[in-house]
Amino acid sequence: KKKKKKATGTTICMFAAAVRRVSFAASLRAPPLRQGFIDTVGSTPLIKLQRLSEETGCTILGKAEWLNPGGSVKDRAAKFLIQHGEKEAGLRPGAVIVEGTAGNTGIGLAHICNARGYRCVIFMPDSQSLEKVSALKMLGAEVHLVPVVPFDNPSNYNHQAKRYADSTENAYWTNQFDNVANRKAHIETTAPELWEQTAGKLDAFTCATGTGGTLAGVSMYMRQHHPHVKVFLADPPGSVLYKYFTAGKLERTGTGSITEGIGQGRLTANMQDIQVDGAFNVPDEESINMVYRLLYEEGIFVGASSGLNVAAAVKVARELGPGHTIATVLCDTGHKYAARIFNTAWLKEKGLFDCIPEEIRARL
Repeated sequence: KKKKKKATGTTICMFAAAVRRVSFAASLRAPPLRQGFIDTVGSTPLIKLQRLSEETGCTILGKAEWLNPGGSVKDRAAKFLIQHGEKEAGLRPGAVIVEGTAGNTGIGLAHICNARGYRCVIFMPDSQSLEKVSALKMLGAEVHLVPVVPFDNPSNYNHQAKRYADSTENAYWTNQFDNVANRKAHIETTAPELWEQTAGKLDAFTCATGTGGTLAGVSMYMRQHHPHVKVFLADPPGSVLYKYFTAGKLERTGTGSITEGIGQGRLTANMQDIQVDGAFNVPDEESINMVYRLLYEEGIFVGASSGLNVAAAVKVARELGPGHTIATVLCDTGHKYAARIFNTAWLKEKGLFDCIPEEIRARL
């Protein structure tokens, strides 16, 4: 009987220890409790793009930034811009946050403004999708749509945002293009996440840039901590950055693009002092082709800037050769562009319908 009791006691102890191990393992897998909207930004999944990886012999990865709580990579910049304002300008509830944006930064700011008790005022080019305008208004932002003019024109949406902030009591212009808190977001979050998620096996990164925050932040982090990682600019038609990084000239390549929020006519403060290992100019035809391939081959529904980024990642893979790991950014979902790039009539009007793979066109 004593032996039986001893065996029973040992079994109970072993069982209790096993339960503790399972509980501990489960706690490691379970996401931590997040403190509100702003604490939910970042830590997005990194997804292997199967078909493209097979085609190139490389591992091509897309960082699923549409899974940020505001729906895009710009949530990261919005978070750091607001935190910078709170630290440097002493923002308090009731403050007016003002920004010039193509939409996604504004959406991130509007969410955070609601959570922090600020009012959000957005100046936005009238060329952007109606879906983004509607989203901003639903979030309670005051939206000013303004004509599209170059940056050197006083009526440019960024200058209008600054003037509004300067003339409004208790207003703060977040200045996403030239406030380096933007790129700091990617130095401190995006780049370390990429390195950790690839277990230190990352060979290259590429993405397009509007403000320059993502590309600059990742480039600066990698140069400092993992200098063997190559960084490539992806640029749409109509932007000056491709020519700047390949020939040292601020000259446009092409006349314009259907992509939104990327490409640039100047070198922003966020882009100052960065190094890239190369640059690719990606035509709209390739961006749209990739948008539809991602949807119908991978089941991933994203916008044109994401299509451009992945098309550039394929170019990087072909330049480096098989066996490399290349990461890029899947910026936002395709829902914001339903009336445009997922509208066959609009695509035909722009001469872009035939660039969709034939087997996919047959399904539309």
